[in-house]
Amino acid sequence: MQTINRTRVIIWAIALASGFALGGCGILYKPDVQQGNLMEQAKVNELKPGMTKRQVITLLGAPSVVSPFDSSRWDYVSTFQHRGGKVRERKLTLIFKNDTLVRTEGHFFAETPQEMLKASKAFEGDYIPSTPDNGGHSADKKSGSG
Repeated sequence: MQTINRTRVIIWAIALASGFALGGCGILYKPDVQQGNLMEQAKVNELKPGMTKRQVITLLGAPSVVSPFDSSRWDYVSTFQHRGGKVRERKLTLIFKNDTLVRTEGHFFAETPQEMLKASKAFEGDYIPSTPDNGGHSADKKSGSG
């Protein structure tokens, strides 16, 4: 009976150690992580000095950060991380005076369309959508598995 308990403990210890080892090697799946405000370029372009806070909320939604000490500053912040890679942060700050928009700081969409296209090509091959050509199955160019 003592041998069975000792064997179970050894098996559990090996399984636990293997789990930690595999987790540290990056073999486990890491999803894309998007946090914060999701905004459209067209809506950000509609911001004009003189807009009220209510008009801005209607246009962009609620800000990520409003200081309890300075209600004249709103921050819209977004972060994106592709599969455990580098975190990209976007930030747009709106400054109000007497509940009226007076200026914006930062640029939420700093990338030009060409820069965005170049960045997206870095992830090419990570995912290939299913098509009739590949038998309706998604495939990964790097490993060839489906």
